[in-house]
Amino acid sequence: MTARPHLPPRRRLHSLAGRLFAVQVVIVAAVVAGGAVLAYLFAADRAQDAAVRQVTATARAVADSPTVRDAAAGPDPSAVLEPYAEQVRQDTRVDFVTVMDTHGVRWTHPDPAQIGRPFLGHIDRALAGETFSETYAGTLGPSVRVVTPVLDGQRHVVALVSAGIKVESISAGLRLRLLELVGVALAALALGGLGSYLVGARLRRHTHGMGAAELSHLYDYHQATLHSVREGLVLLDQLQRVVLCNDAARELLGLTGELDGLPIAGLGLPEALVRALESPSPVRDEVHLTAERVVVLNTSAVGAGLGTVVTLRDHTELQSLTGELDSVRGFADALGAQAHEAANRLHAVVSLIELGRHHEAVEFATAELALAQQLTDRVVAAVSEPVLAALLLGKAAQAAERGVDLTLTEDSRIDDGVLPPGLTPRDLVTVLGNLVDNAVDAAIEGAAARPGPPEVTVTARVDGGELLLRVADTGPGIDPQAVTEVFTRGWTTKSSGRGLGLALVAQTARRNGGTVEVGRERGAVLTVRLPLRQEAVR
Repeated sequence: MTARPHLPPRRRLHSLAGRLFAVQVVIVAAVVAGGAVLAYLFAADRAQDAAVRQVTATARAVADSPTVRDAAAGPDPSAVLEPYAEQVRQDTRVDFVTVMDTHGVRWTHPDPAQIGRPFLGHIDRALAGETFSETYAGTLGPSVRVVTPVLDGQRHVVALVSAGIKVESISAGLRLRLLELVGVALAALALGGLGSYLVGARLRRHTHGMGAAELSHLYDYHQATLHSVREGLVLLDQLQRVVLCNDAARELLGLTGELDGLPIAGLGLPEALVRALESPSPVRDEVHLTAERVVVLNTSAVGAGLGTVVTLRDHTELQSLTGELDSVRGFADALGAQAHEAANRLHAVVSLIELGRHHEAVEFATAELALAQQLTDRVVAAVSEPVLAALLLGKAAQAAERGVDLTLTEDSRIDDGVLPPGLTPRDLVTVLGNLVDNAVDAAIEGAAARPGPPEVTVTARVDGGELLLRVADTGPGIDPQAVTEVFTRGWTTKSSGRGLGLALVAQTARRNGGTVEVGRERGAVLTVRLPLRQEAVR
């Protein structure tokens, strides 16, 4: 396991995780502080309301007491009401219960020295029969108090009752609540800070301690690397939708526009390629054909069902070079066979001379020379394009070695300079070479069912502004039901083979703006038409 580098404290503070941790701590502290302030204000408001309700209930209970009404009409109210009011004050836990006459002279007070003195506060509204509350600074200091009238049987005000709680007492209760709130806030802050630290530590592990700018630069490097590599790269999610497609993959697959989120099956790719991409099994170096290219496909699963990584390599040039190499190898084999055959014929001529049959030796030598020269003269006279001429001569030699007669029709003719620059010799080798190879194989296959030697007939001429390449054989032909599958990758009638020949022919024709047709005479007839007056379609 690779050890993670130890980051210095300063680097940690500048990392993305460190900054996130600091922001989270500030946010948690602000939220907790704001919550504590709101809770304190709410508690203070509730405490004020609770105090008002408490003193109101106490004052009303005292005012409604028959003892108070009877004492108010008696000769010495203080003697009766003082112990009663003190008992009520202790039982209700208020700071004072004061009973007074209608002039505001106290009959009771927690401080006996204040009995007989005027009440400090407002009594006008109580004298009018109303119960009201106020905050006022009396002999005991600022207090929340309620003043209520004492009514007799005729609803006349005969006395007043005031009950109150000192503001200091309310504040003392709030201080206790505040300490509780501070404790809860500190605990919440500690838990929030711990959670932020754990999240930051996990994020630091995933980001390797890098800051936002470093991650941004890394992302830019990542994108630049993915889009600059020459190999095609496609990332698919678990639903076979495109997550990423770099520039090389777009070019290889012929894709344009926005691809992110699109299903791979909806991109217009060949069915065989789509099946390989959607296969749950990994694909290794599998050759596929697109509209214009030959690609080598590799796929690999990402994690446990997270998606698929697809890599594509362009083998179009390599496949063309392989075709050329096969043609060169065929030429070499044909030359070797011809050299061997020439040696046999030379021995025959020498033997005839040694036997004294000079006339027969001359006839044999000139007949063989005329037969070999006849095809060469026809090809050279009809086809001025050197690549096509060399290809036809080589294929003729190969066919003869395999017992197949390859002939060029009388109407074949391609003058020098007719072919446009866009139609490369390599494309001609791909098209005509594969057509002839398939025709020779088909002719040999059908030889057992037909009398006479197997034959392949080639037509190469300019027809109405198009290059016409037509190859016919005496083989079994192509099943009409298989015509639509002939030019797809993997189609073959051979016992072994990859089925790429005709697929490459169709691809090359499409790339150059041409067409391929399948017909039937004695056997199969394949005709390729390539435009000469327009640029290749790319």
